[in-house]
Amino acid sequence: MSMKRILVVDNEQYIQEVAKICLETVAGWKVETAGSGKEGIIKAETYQPDAILLDVMMPDMDGIATFEKLQANPLTKAIPVILLTAKIQASDRRRYAQIGMNGAIAKPFNPLELAQQVAAAVGWNLEN
Repeated sequence: MSMKRILVVDNEQYIQEVAKICLETVAGWKVETAGSGKEGIIKAETYQPDAILLDVMMPDMDGIATFEKLQANPLTKAIPVILLTAKIQASDRRRYAQIGMNGAIAKPFNPLELAQQVAAAVGWNLEN
């Protein structure tokens, strides 16, 4: 599998760092981070990641609003988005799927399983 590029958008620095280390170490992916929805949109346009991990609860622009802006932008519309969220129920998963999200991962996540969860959400095979 070619090296995937992931963008992690979360206002919590330690979540960015843990996700970056996990995905780079376990899967060998290249990871960029952003600390806000606005920064995430800019980085998504320029970095053109293969997938975006997006926190739901962020100040200023939450994950859903960020996702809607990504979907409205021709440069970022096709990038798969996976939500990172502290609260996830079956009804949430259905709603996220209906608006075009690729999946949702509960926080706190297991660092050793994060790469597999991302791969499963977007249909990638981690095996080379």
